[in-house]
Amino acid sequence: MIIYFVLIIALLISLITDILKRKILNIITLPAILFGFIYYAVFQGLEGFLFSGKGFLLGLSLLLIPYLLGGMGAGDVKLMASVGALMGGSFVLNSFVYIALIGGLISVILIIKKNGFIYSVKSFYFYIIFLRGNFVSLLLSRDKSSSISFPYGVAIVFGTLCTFIWGSFI
Repeated sequence: MIIYFVLIIALLISLITDILKRKILNIITLPAILFGFIYYAVFQGLEGFLFSGKGFLLGLSLLLIPYLLGGMGAGDVKLMASVGALMGGSFVLNSFVYIALIGGLISVILIIKKNGFIYSVKSFYFYIIFLRGNFVSLLLSRDKSSSISFPYGVAIVFGTLCTFIWGSFI
């Protein structure tokens, strides 16, 4: 089916550009979104348009808060929205579970790689035992020099491919 082809091409190009340039290009995500709306509207009418629209809005909303908090770029949000527009709401929701797990795993690996395993475990327990309620405020007040970042598009691409291959996580 052509919709799968468009999805795979958009994901692969986004993966490459995110790794090499730390950017997910509008020239990839916006046409994919538009293609999803048009494809479903032409072949399924208003119901198809609404199917694509719900997926788009869900994909957009899932990563909107992390974007607004500065945790990720707008390209990541638009890539997730394009997955929703192309595949629908239930697919993007299932993908999000895989994406969160993969993103969390990558984050843990990078933290351990930067700080060392023993230091990471000690600081984790210190935060839990001594700071409890202040943990969120501590995370929000950390300086940018100590932060670790990675191209989250990698997690989006692999999480979407996991959903494509294995189906629903739930």
